[in-house]
Amino acid sequence: MALTQPEPGPLMPERLALLRGSLATTACMETFQVGYLHAVAAASGCSLSQPFPDNGIDWHVSHGAPDHTVDDEVTIKVQLKCTYQTAPDPPGASFSFTLDNAHLVKLARTPVSVHRILVVMLVPRTQDDWLRAGPDRLDLRHCCYWTNLAGHPVTGRHKTTVRIPTSRIFDDRALCGIMARVGAGGRP
Repeated sequence: MALTQPEPGPLMPERLALLRGSLATTACMETFQVGYLHAVAAASGCSLSQPFPDNGIDWHVSHGAPDHTVDDEVTIKVQLKCTYQTAPDPPGASFSFTLDNAHLVKLARTPVSVHRILVVMLVPRTQDDWLRAGPDRLDLRHCCYWTNLAGHPVTGRHKTTVRIPTSRIFDDRALCGIMARVGAGGRP
């Protein structure tokens, strides 16, 4: 038996306020960005693994291709962050993001045997605006941006503000490019 939603009408407005669960917004943001990462990895032909316990890196992303020169499969480490503090589609060449110094030290370490990137997702402030579904697509709003912080200095006492380039949208094309560069012995 299929469940259907009631048709909008006098008792059911077009955008009825949803009864969302009581999870903290930050926990929902974390789950949402993981879904985005899974979608990008799937479209890129990559596999994902989650280190346990998490030692300051959220995910390992691996990409196998016969054209890689350093190995037939290469891996990068990904640290995910999500915020509604920065408006989606930020103007300019970059936007600011503040990291705890301990996270920055982990991401900025150089040299490394496995490269690391920071992926920051910008979401609308309210969950009502996070996604839209239709028969031809599922839109996750808004998007993730990535950067390689290797060698970035710690400048603050407890936190450091870094710049995330708006030209580096994290999607399947970006991830395939990152993996091709790493697979050729380069940096992300």
